[in-house]
Amino acid sequence: MMAAGGFFGFVNYARAPGPLAADKVVFIAPGSGVRVMAEQLKTEGVIAQPYAFMAVARLLDVGGKLKAGEYALPAHISVTALVGKMAKGDVFARKVTIPEGLNGIEIAAILNGADVMTGTIATPPPEGSVLPDTYAYIRNDDRNKILGHAQAAMTTMLDTLWAARAPNLPFTTKEQALALASVVEKETGIAAERQRIAGVFVNRLRIGMKLQSDPTVIYAVTKGAYKLERVLYEHLETDSPYNTYKYAGIPPSPICNPGRAAIAAVLNPEVNDYLYFVADGTGGHVFASTVKEHEANVAKWRVIQRQQVKP
Repeated sequence: MMAAGGFFGFVNYARAPGPLAADKVVFIAPGSGVRVMAEQLKTEGVIAQPYAFMAVARLLDVGGKLKAGEYALPAHISVTALVGKMAKGDVFARKVTIPEGLNGIEIAAILNGADVMTGTIATPPPEGSVLPDTYAYIRNDDRNKILGHAQAAMTTMLDTLWAARAPNLPFTTKEQALALASVVEKETGIAAERQRIAGVFVNRLRIGMKLQSDPTVIYAVTKGAYKLERVLYEHLETDSPYNTYKYAGIPPSPICNPGRAAIAAVLNPEVNDYLYFVADGTGGHVFASTVKEHEANVAKWRVIQRQQVKP
Protein backbone atom coordinates (compact mmCIF):
# COMPACT_ATOMS: atom_id res chain seq x y z
CA MET A 1 0.00 0.00 0.00
CA MET A 2 2.87 2.35 0.85
CA ALA A 3 4.57 1.61 -2.50
CA ALA A 4 1.32 2.09 -4.40
CA GLY A 5 0.73 5.34 -2.60
CA GLY A 6 4.22 6.51 -3.49
CA PHE A 7 3.74 5.60 -7.14
CA PHE A 8 0.45 7.42 -7.45
CA GLY A 9 1.91 10.34 -5.59
CA PHE A 10 4.73 10.50 -8.14
CA VAL A 11 2.25 10.27 -11.04
CA ASN A 12 0.29 13.16 -9.60
CA TYR A 13 3.51 15.13 -9.16
CA ALA A 14 4.57 14.45 -12.74
CA ARG A 15 1.19 15.62 -14.02
CA ALA A 16 1.06 18.73 -11.84
CA PRO A 17 1.89 22.20 -13.22
CA GLY A 18 5.62 22.79 -13.40
CA PRO A 19 7.65 25.79 -12.23
CA LEU A 20 8.03 27.56 -15.61
CA ALA A 21 6.66 31.03 -14.92
CA ALA A 22 6.09 32.15 -18.52
CA ASP A 23 6.08 30.70 -22.05
CA LYS A 24 9.62 30.01 -23.20
CA VAL A 25 11.52 28.65 -26.21
CA VAL A 26 14.25 26.19 -25.20
CA PHE A 27 16.87 24.71 -27.49
CA ILE A 28 18.13 21.20 -26.76
CA ALA A 29 21.36 20.61 -28.64
CA PRO A 30 21.75 17.50 -30.82
CA GLY A 31 23.55 14.66 -29.05
CA SER A 32 22.19 15.52 -25.61
CA GLY A 33 21.39 12.49 -23.48
CA VAL A 34 18.43 12.26 -21.10
CA ARG A 35 20.50 13.36 -18.11
CA VAL A 36 21.94 16.37 -19.96
CA MET A 37 18.45 17.28 -21.13
CA ALA A 38 17.13 17.05 -17.59
CA GLU A 39 19.88 19.22 -16.15
CA GLN A 40 19.40 21.85 -18.86
CA LEU A 41 15.65 21.92 -18.34
CA LYS A 42 16.18 22.48 -14.61
CA THR A 43 18.64 25.29 -15.35
CA GLU A 44 16.10 26.84 -17.75
CA GLY A 45 13.47 26.75 -14.99
CA VAL A 46 11.22 24.31 -16.84
CA ILE A 47 11.37 21.50 -14.25
CA ALA A 48 12.20 21.42 -10.56
CA GLN A 49 13.83 18.00 -10.31
CA PRO A 50 15.91 16.35 -13.05
CA TYR A 51 15.30 12.88 -11.61
CA ALA A 52 11.53 13.27 -12.12
CA PHE A 53 12.06 14.01 -15.81
CA MET A 54 14.34 10.99 -16.21
CA ALA A 55 11.94 8.77 -14.25
CA VAL A 56 8.96 9.71 -16.40
CA ALA A 57 10.99 9.10 -19.56
CA ARG A 58 11.93 5.66 -18.21
CA LEU A 59 8.36 4.80 -17.15
CA LEU A 60 7.03 5.77 -20.58
CA ASP A 61 9.89 3.86 -22.23
CA VAL A 62 10.94 6.88 -24.30
CA GLY A 63 14.33 7.60 -22.77
CA GLY A 64 16.08 6.87 -26.05
CA LYS A 65 13.44 8.59 -28.15
CA LEU A 66 13.58 12.12 -26.78
CA LYS A 67 14.52 14.39 -29.63
CA ALA A 68 16.81 17.39 -29.65
CA GLY A 69 15.61 20.65 -31.13
CA GLU A 70 13.89 23.89 -30.26
CA TYR A 71 10.72 23.65 -28.17
CA ALA A 72 8.07 26.27 -27.48
CA LEU A 73 7.04 25.46 -23.92
CA PRO A 74 3.92 26.90 -22.28
CA ALA A 75 4.08 28.25 -18.76
CA HIS A 76 3.75 25.61 -16.04
CA ILE A 77 4.07 22.67 -18.43
CA SER A 78 4.04 19.40 -16.48
CA VAL A 79 6.86 16.89 -16.58
CA THR A 80 4.60 14.32 -18.26
CA ALA A 81 3.50 16.77 -20.97
CA LEU A 82 7.11 17.86 -21.48
CA VAL A 83 8.37 14.30 -21.93
CA GLY A 84 5.51 13.54 -24.31
CA LYS A 85 6.25 16.63 -26.39
CA MET A 86 9.93 15.76 -26.68
CA ALA A 87 9.21 12.10 -27.46
CA LYS A 88 7.01 13.19 -30.40
CA GLY A 89 9.62 15.70 -31.54
CA ASP A 90 7.00 18.45 -31.44
CA VAL A 91 9.62 21.11 -32.10
CA PHE A 92 9.02 24.82 -32.49
CA ALA A 93 8.48 25.70 -36.14
CA ARG A 94 9.72 29.12 -37.11
CA LYS A 95 8.33 30.76 -40.23
CA VAL A 96 9.71 32.84 -43.06
CA THR A 97 7.39 34.56 -45.53
CA ILE A 98 8.21 35.25 -49.17
CA PRO A 99 5.62 37.72 -50.52
CA GLU A 100 4.33 37.64 -54.07
CA GLY A 101 6.07 39.72 -56.71
CA LEU A 102 9.59 39.86 -55.29
CA ASN A 103 12.65 39.30 -57.45
CA GLY A 104 15.46 36.86 -56.74
CA ILE A 105 17.68 39.48 -55.10
CA GLU A 106 14.92 40.38 -52.65
CA ILE A 107 14.14 36.74 -51.86
CA ALA A 108 17.81 35.99 -51.17
CA ALA A 109 17.89 38.96 -48.78
CA ILE A 110 14.83 37.65 -46.88
CA LEU A 111 16.28 34.18 -46.48
CA ASN A 112 19.74 35.46 -45.57
CA GLY A 113 18.12 37.64 -42.91
CA ALA A 114 15.99 34.86 -41.41
CA ASP A 115 16.74 34.15 -37.77
CA VAL A 116 18.78 31.12 -36.57
CA MET A 117 19.25 29.52 -40.00
CA THR A 118 22.61 28.33 -41.27
CA GLY A 119 24.28 28.75 -44.64
CA THR A 120 24.00 31.62 -47.09
CA ILE A 121 22.14 32.15 -50.35
CA ALA A 122 25.17 33.19 -52.36
CA THR A 123 23.42 33.53 -55.72
CA PRO A 124 19.89 34.96 -56.06
CA PRO A 125 17.44 32.35 -57.39
CA PRO A 126 16.25 32.78 -60.99
CA GLU A 127 13.11 34.87 -61.42
CA GLY A 128 9.99 32.74 -61.33
CA SER A 129 11.66 29.75 -59.68
CA VAL A 130 10.35 30.41 -56.14
CA LEU A 131 6.75 30.02 -55.00
CA PRO A 132 5.79 32.91 -52.71
CA ASP A 133 4.42 31.46 -49.48
CA THR A 134 5.14 31.08 -45.77
CA TYR A 135 7.62 28.30 -45.02
CA ALA A 136 8.23 26.61 -41.67
CA TYR A 137 11.74 25.83 -40.52
CA ILE A 138 13.56 24.87 -37.37
CA ARG A 139 16.71 26.23 -35.75
CA ASN A 140 19.85 25.49 -37.75
CA ASP A 141 17.99 24.60 -40.94
CA ASP A 142 20.07 25.51 -43.98
CA ARG A 143 18.84 28.49 -45.98
CA ASN A 144 19.57 26.70 -49.23
CA LYS A 145 17.37 23.80 -48.11
CA ILE A 146 14.44 26.15 -47.48
CA LEU A 147 15.05 27.79 -50.86
CA GLY A 148 15.00 24.32 -52.43
CA HIS A 149 11.62 23.62 -50.81
CA ALA A 150 10.24 26.89 -52.20
CA GLN A 151 11.54 26.10 -55.69
CA ALA A 152 10.14 22.56 -55.59
CA ALA A 153 6.80 24.00 -54.49
CA MET A 154 6.77 26.30 -57.53
CA THR A 155 7.47 23.40 -59.89
CA THR A 156 4.71 21.28 -58.37
CA MET A 157 2.16 24.09 -58.32
CA LEU A 158 2.91 25.18 -61.90
CA ASP A 159 2.56 21.60 -63.15
CA THR A 160 -0.81 21.30 -61.41
CA LEU A 161 -2.21 24.56 -62.76
CA TRP A 162 -0.84 23.94 -66.24
CA ALA A 163 -2.72 20.64 -66.41
CA ALA A 164 -6.00 22.51 -65.70
CA ARG A 165 -5.39 25.42 -68.10
CA ALA A 166 -8.01 26.84 -70.42
CA PRO A 167 -7.88 25.71 -74.07
CA ASN A 168 -6.47 27.74 -76.96
CA LEU A 169 -4.24 30.07 -74.98
CA PRO A 170 -1.82 32.18 -77.07
CA PHE A 171 1.25 30.54 -75.55
CA THR A 172 2.46 26.95 -75.55
CA THR A 173 4.81 26.41 -72.61
CA LYS A 174 4.73 26.58 -68.84
CA GLU A 175 7.71 28.92 -68.98
CA GLN A 176 5.75 31.42 -71.07
CA ALA A 177 2.80 31.16 -68.69
CA LEU A 178 5.09 31.87 -65.75
CA ALA A 179 6.64 34.87 -67.49
CA LEU A 180 3.24 36.33 -68.32
CA ALA A 181 2.03 35.66 -64.76
CA SER A 182 4.98 37.65 -63.43
CA VAL A 183 3.81 40.65 -65.47
CA VAL A 184 0.25 40.28 -64.15
CA GLU A 185 1.63 40.03 -60.62
CA LYS A 186 3.47 43.33 -60.95
CA GLU A 187 0.55 45.10 -62.64
CA THR A 188 -1.94 44.70 -59.79
CA GLY A 189 -2.12 43.82 -56.14
CA ILE A 190 -5.90 43.52 -56.27
CA ALA A 191 -7.03 39.90 -56.37
CA ALA A 192 -10.24 40.64 -58.24
CA GLU A 193 -8.30 42.24 -61.11
CA ARG A 194 -5.82 39.49 -61.90
CA GLN A 195 -7.98 37.43 -64.24
CA ARG A 196 -9.22 40.57 -66.00
CA ILE A 197 -5.72 41.91 -66.60
CA ALA A 198 -4.64 38.45 -67.72
CA GLY A 199 -7.55 38.57 -70.17
CA VAL A 200 -6.33 41.91 -71.53
CA PHE A 201 -2.84 40.55 -72.14
CA VAL A 202 -4.20 37.38 -73.74
CA ASN A 203 -6.33 39.52 -76.06
CA ARG A 204 -3.29 41.56 -77.03
CA LEU A 205 -1.18 38.47 -77.69
CA ARG A 206 -3.89 37.02 -79.93
CA ILE A 207 -3.88 40.03 -82.24
CA GLY A 208 -0.12 40.60 -82.15
CA MET A 209 -0.39 43.79 -80.10
CA LYS A 210 2.47 44.70 -77.77
CA LEU A 211 1.81 44.15 -74.06
CA GLN A 212 3.14 47.64 -73.22
CA SER A 213 3.53 46.90 -69.52
CA ASP A 214 5.42 49.40 -67.37
CA PRO A 215 6.77 46.71 -64.98
CA THR A 216 8.59 45.07 -67.88
CA VAL A 217 10.27 48.37 -68.68
CA ILE A 218 11.31 48.75 -65.06
CA TYR A 219 12.84 45.27 -65.11
CA ALA A 220 14.56 45.98 -68.41
CA VAL A 221 16.20 49.04 -66.84
CA THR A 222 16.99 47.72 -63.35
CA LYS A 223 17.11 43.89 -63.62
CA GLY A 224 15.66 44.00 -60.12
CA ALA A 225 18.81 45.51 -58.63
CA TYR A 226 17.17 48.75 -57.51
CA LYS A 227 13.84 50.58 -57.40
CA LEU A 228 12.55 52.71 -60.25
CA GLU A 229 9.55 54.61 -58.99
CA ARG A 230 8.48 56.16 -62.27
CA VAL A 231 8.79 55.13 -65.91
CA LEU A 232 9.94 58.00 -68.14
CA TYR A 233 9.69 58.26 -71.91
CA GLU A 234 13.42 57.65 -72.19
CA HIS A 235 13.00 54.32 -70.39
CA LEU A 236 10.53 53.18 -73.04
CA GLU A 237 13.40 53.21 -75.54
CA THR A 238 15.49 50.75 -73.54
CA ASP A 239 16.69 48.09 -75.96
CA SER A 240 15.89 44.92 -74.06
CA PRO A 241 13.73 41.88 -74.87
CA TYR A 242 12.02 42.54 -71.53
CA ASN A 243 10.78 45.92 -72.77
CA THR A 244 7.26 45.13 -73.98
CA TYR A 245 6.85 48.64 -75.37
CA LYS A 246 9.65 47.91 -77.83
CA TYR A 247 9.22 44.17 -78.44
CA ALA A 248 6.03 42.19 -79.02
CA GLY A 249 5.18 38.99 -77.20
CA ILE A 250 5.85 37.65 -73.73
CA PRO A 251 9.17 38.55 -72.05
CA PRO A 252 11.82 35.82 -72.42
CA SER A 253 11.61 34.92 -68.72
CA PRO A 254 9.78 36.11 -65.59
CA ILE A 255 10.40 39.58 -64.18
CA CYS A 256 9.56 38.51 -60.62
CA ASN A 257 8.28 35.52 -58.67
CA PRO A 258 4.51 35.44 -59.15
CA GLY A 259 2.13 33.88 -56.68
CA ARG A 260 -0.36 31.10 -57.26
CA ALA A 261 -3.24 33.48 -57.97
CA ALA A 262 -1.42 35.30 -60.75
CA ILE A 263 -0.39 32.05 -62.42
CA ALA A 264 -3.92 30.68 -62.13
CA ALA A 265 -5.25 33.91 -63.68
CA VAL A 266 -3.00 33.61 -66.71
CA LEU A 267 -3.90 29.96 -67.25
CA ASN A 268 -7.62 30.67 -66.88
CA PRO A 269 -8.01 34.33 -67.83
CA GLU A 270 -11.25 36.25 -67.85
CA VAL A 271 -12.93 36.19 -71.25
CA ASN A 272 -13.44 39.84 -72.19
CA ASP A 273 -12.91 42.25 -75.08
CA TYR A 274 -10.68 44.69 -73.23
CA LEU A 275 -7.39 45.77 -74.78
CA TYR A 276 -6.47 48.64 -72.44
CA PHE A 277 -6.35 49.53 -68.76
CA VAL A 278 -5.08 52.47 -66.74
CA ALA A 279 -4.94 53.35 -63.05
CA ASP A 280 -8.15 54.72 -61.56
CA GLY A 281 -6.62 56.64 -58.67
CA THR A 282 -7.89 54.26 -55.97
CA GLY A 283 -5.29 51.52 -56.35
CA GLY A 284 -7.19 49.69 -59.05
CA HIS A 285 -7.66 50.06 -62.79
CA VAL A 286 -10.33 51.04 -65.30
CA PHE A 287 -10.61 48.98 -68.49
CA ALA A 288 -11.49 49.83 -72.09
CA SER A 289 -12.10 48.04 -75.36
CA THR A 290 -11.33 50.90 -77.75
CA VAL A 291 -8.61 53.51 -78.10
CA LYS A 292 -11.20 56.29 -77.71
CA GLU A 293 -12.46 54.88 -74.40
CA HIS A 294 -8.91 54.35 -73.21
CA GLU A 295 -7.84 57.90 -74.06
CA ALA A 296 -10.78 59.23 -72.04
CA ASN A 297 -9.76 57.08 -69.09
CA VAL A 298 -6.15 58.24 -69.38
CA ALA A 299 -7.32 61.86 -69.38
CA LYS A 300 -9.21 61.26 -66.15
CA TRP A 301 -6.11 59.63 -64.65
CA ARG A 302 -3.96 62.64 -65.62
CA VAL A 303 -6.38 64.93 -63.77
CA ILE A 304 -6.12 62.72 -60.70
CA GLN A 305 -2.33 62.75 -60.92
CA ARG A 306 -2.24 66.54 -61.08
CA GLN A 307 -4.53 66.78 -58.07
CA GLN A 308 -2.29 64.40 -56.13
CA VAL A 309 0.81 66.58 -56.62
CA LYS A 310 -0.85 69.84 -55.63
CA PRO A 311 0.56 71.33 -52.38
